Amino acid sequence: MAWTPVVKRSVSGDVFEQIAAEVLGGELAAGSTLPSERQLAEALGVSRPAVREALQRLAAAGLVAVRQGEATTVLDYRRSAGLEVLPRLLLRGDSIDPAVARSILEARLHNGPKIAELAAARVRSRGATEPRVDGELAVLRESVDSLVAESDPLTQQRIALEFWDHILDLADSIAFRLMYSMLRAAYEPALAALAPIMSAEVGNADAYRDLAAAIAAGEPERAADTARALLEPATTALIHALDGHEPSEEAP
Repeated sequence: MAWTPVVKRSVSGDVFEQIAAEVLGGELAAGSTLPSERQLAEALGVSRPAVREALQRLAAAGLVAVRQGEATTVLDYRRSAGLEVLPRLLLRGDSIDPAVARSILEARLHNGPKIAELAAARVRSRGATEPRVDGELAVLRESVDSLVAESDPLTQQRIALEFWDHILDLADSIAFRLMYSMLRAAYEPALAALAPIMSAEVGNADAYRDLAAAIAAGEPERAADTARALLEPATTALIHALDGHEPSEEAP
């Protein structure tokens, strides 16, 4: 395959980005091997230390396997990589990958109610008057007030993301926190494109108030149901829109 010379000869990040794009795009298939460090350095126009550092980053990301004295092997990122590759998978140049977008939306709809349920359970177990909990609930309510005061759909989406960020603080789950961070990183670049469909959700102030109230009351089941009612309409509409843009499996 043709390698593109890197302009900044000492920047290993450029090497990482180019190889990562080839792996995630399928141009470098799982099980294939990369050229040697020397060959890559010559093809990319960088130093061998820059290539070595890039390969270490690729290995840490679960995209390749680097073994001393052996060729560097491309891994199946679906089995070896983590959520940090989602933003790269979602955006292919200027286009959104429909299948990846759908999976993010499905995860959003599944995780949102569980996070809200967990937040309400934590409030119930700790008590809403406990100083830390009380402070986090106050911030949650303030984000709803900010959402109500805002009329721009794009800004509303950003405030809604902060609203969920506060719910995660109350849920106090590192696993959900890390998952949310990666899903948000993948979702944010598409905010402007999603604004027309998301406007109904982020403009539904009553639903956000109800969700905040259910969490503050320490009612897990009610919080989960309210979160699902808030998230499901836009999620369903977005998935239907994505399905309409995917190529048919029966197409030649």
